[in-house]
Amino acid sequence: MLTQRIVRPQPRQLLGDTPEILGEALHDGVNLAVWQRRLPLHITGFAETLLALGEPLAESLTLEPTSESELQLPTLAAAYRDIAGHAGFVADVAWLVRAFSCLVDARRIGLRLRMLDKPMCPRFHVDHVPLRLITTYAGAGSEWLHEGGMQRRRLGDPAAEPTDAAAIERLGAGDVALFKGEKWLGNEGAGIIHRSPQAATAERRLILTLDWLS
Repeated sequence: MLTQRIVRPQPRQLLGDTPEILGEALHDGVNLAVWQRRLPLHITGFAETLLALGEPLAESLTLEPTSESELQLPTLAAAYRDIAGHAGFVADVAWLVRAFSCLVDARRIGLRLRMLDKPMCPRFHVDHVPLRLITTYAGAGSEWLHEGGMQRRRLGDPAAEPTDAAAIERLGAGDVALFKGEKWLGNEGAGIIHRSPQAATAERRLILTLDWLS
């Protein structure tokens, strides 16, 4: 008896200048959706001030957004609430949490806000999660590859990483990206390949990640 081989289409990456583009990440065959946005000046100013301070920042929260009440994040970057733009920054993060949770109908969201001064994930890799939101408020954004830019079986091998800078795509500061990982049903073997920006181009970064926990 012959068995029929199922051939899946090559994963696609979609970019747009409105938040509606993020919904495309829910579709089969799309492993990255990017909202290319320009941050308001008061949020950019707050983030760049944090970078200039050079102080360590690493905060993690587990959130349970509900539709009945407005999301509050009273502890987020609370040590810097006197810096101009803090309230706007927190409001922006809260909006992203709400949008992300509504998109995937999440009951629990894992939030991480970090100041980084070196690549956290220097090698190209895929995430073993269903879906992750990543945005860099200041500094260099994450780097990613179109399908075929690197052999998946050689992920983690420095010798296999592309050396042609033109083959490596980069997110801009403010861009909101949904990275589809290996644990998204139907996306096995097709998680978006990405890495932290390299030390040569990345100094300090203020980065937010949101994970769909349940």
